[in-house]
Amino acid sequence: MIQAAEPFQFVAASYLIRIRTERAWTLAELAAHLTNVPPSSISYHTFQTLESHHYTAFSNDFAQWAGESLEERALSEHLSNVDPYAFREISDLRQELLRVIDGYFSVFPEPREAIPGDEFYFNETVTLIFPVGMRARNLAEFLMALKYIDSGSIYYHFYEARVRLGSGIDDFSLWMEDALGKRELAERIRAIDLFIHSIEGIREHLTMAIEKELRKEMEFPGVER
Repeated sequence: MIQAAEPFQFVAASYLIRIRTERAWTLAELAAHLTNVPPSSISYHTFQTLESHHYTAFSNDFAQWAGESLEERALSEHLSNVDPYAFREISDLRQELLRVIDGYFSVFPEPREAIPGDEFYFNETVTLIFPVGMRARNLAEFLMALKYIDSGSIYYHFYEARVRLGSGIDDFSLWMEDALGKRELAERIRAIDLFIHSIEGIREHLTMAIEKELRKEMEFPGVER
């Protein structure tokens, strides 16, 4: 079994939510603030809240607010169709959100206003990273750790990494390709659809992919796959 020169260090992250001063009662105000808020706020309302939306009709906080507080169902659907992982940079995601809103304005120039108490509050997060005490030098060790690590660690390495690395690549597949030479496995892992799976769903797909690779190693010892 291939041993990595540098082990994979599993870490987790705690996200402290910071409430910003920007808030919006109208779609125009939302668009104006979207233009100026820092990337950390865009990331929070899209990437970091995606998990909470897996069992709703919305994929991000902007879509939920448009649908529930403004009752603009068509706009909510269009915003929900924006896949944050399709963009390499937060700036590109910001522009796509603004494009969707501007397109809606061209058809409905006077959308509803939120009632008092339903305004949109912009938030952002402060990230605290800490080790979880698990390392892996080969796929078998990685699989064992994967089965027991907290879901927050999976989120950090598999979801948040795509934003942090700015390449659409997660920490897991990057290590498997660079440290173990497992390019095909890395590509299979990168093909997992983050947009439709929960974190536990991601854990299950990762487990199946790695177990399949380990079975291949046992059937064809000494053959790189």
